[in-house]
Amino acid sequence: MKRVRITLRPRGAYAPPIYERLAGGADYLERARIVNWNVSNPPTGFLFRLEGDYRRFERELADSPMVADFEVLPITDRACYCFLEGAVSSAARSLFENFTRGSLMTVPPIECNDDGTNTFTIVGTEHDIQAAVDGVPGGVDVTVEQVGGKRVAADSVVGRLSDRQRDAVEAALELGYYDVPRTATTADVARELGCATATAAEHLQKAESTVFASLFGE
Repeated sequence: MKRVRITLRPRGAYAPPIYERLAGGADYLERARIVNWNVSNPPTGFLFRLEGDYRRFERELADSPMVADFEVLPITDRACYCFLEGAVSSAARSLFENFTRGSLMTVPPIECNDDGTNTFTIVGTEHDIQAAVDGVPGGVDVTVEQVGGKRVAADSVVGRLSDRQRDAVEAALELGYYDVPRTATTADVARELGCATATAAEHLQKAESTVFASLFGE
């Protein structure tokens, strides 16, 4: 058996509006994970774990014609589980089914990243994993992040950060942003990353939020 860490970038019919909100389209959500799902028969069911101003997301669900039913289960005022039942396109359904063929199992959670991608681990035979990667449709970019390794899922806090968040933290550490006294600013980090100061500050803030939430068991 093999385990592989994969990142997908779905577009068009493969990226329903709700998914786009989870994967960077809603700046009020600090982190979104798909914890479990059932796409075997319509309607499709999903269980999300959300961090941020999830009440705004709840209002969007109430207004969405694709959502048949949902329930928000608060954990704290900044974190919740959200059950959703609704319709998805046949294209989006086929993308989930592609990673359950043969011996394959998708290991939850699916991490929804700020850049529109999602990252997850699959376990199965080498033949079935290769078939699934080869079977990713043309409207979806696929990147194999890691083959094998000691972890099945991203169980460390670093594994919860997006690539850009990790880049921002690494640049901040190297430049002295976290030194005492501080010897660099968010503008310095932004120059290192080649992005706007506000973007660098957002990457750092989200990374810090994830790290502290992990330390305190959220």
